[in-house]
Amino acid sequence: MARENLTWGAERIRGELLKLGIRCSKSTIQWYLKGRHAHGLGRQTWATFLYNQAESVWACDFLQTHAIGFRALVVFVSIALSSRRVVHMSVTRHPTQLWVAQQLRDATPFGQAPRFLIRDNDAKYGASFDVVAAGVGIEVMRTPFGTPTANAYCERFMGSLRRECLDHLIILRARKSIASRASGVH
Repeated sequence: MARENLTWGAERIRGELLKLGIRCSKSTIQWYLKGRHAHGLGRQTWATFLYNQAESVWACDFLQTHAIGFRALVVFVSIALSSRRVVHMSVTRHPTQLWVAQQLRDATPFGQAPRFLIRDNDAKYGASFDVVAAGVGIEVMRTPFGTPTANAYCERFMGSLRRECLDHLIILRARKSIASRASGVH
């Protein structure tokens, strides 16, 4: 029963056995299960969660690059895990918390938002980012400290973006888009 139902614990197995008329204590079942849980079996792993929920998960991160005068530019990218499609990308010299929150608004027009959004613990996100996410119904999932593999899809894309694009370009200047010039956003 335990091998066929990896997520069941001792209490659940005991209940199922009682339905079949088999009486045994919880500690007896735990004794038989002790090796199984020691190796992490029976719990959903992060990779399993991402595989099962890929259709409703986005990931976002920052990448720092430089223009010709060694002026720092920060690239913000959001990608959809299921298709590895870039959902939103924007560049700025000064990423404030309000700017980052606005990027999430721009990435989710008309309520088109994922169920989950994976992000790291960068201070650039701030409380306003979480408020915007909650407003469109996104559950923000922060990665644990020192675990870049928790946001592996976005980290992989950022590495490819750097190696295959930004390492071969010289950025002369950051220029406002037509839309931002028309709206007066700087």
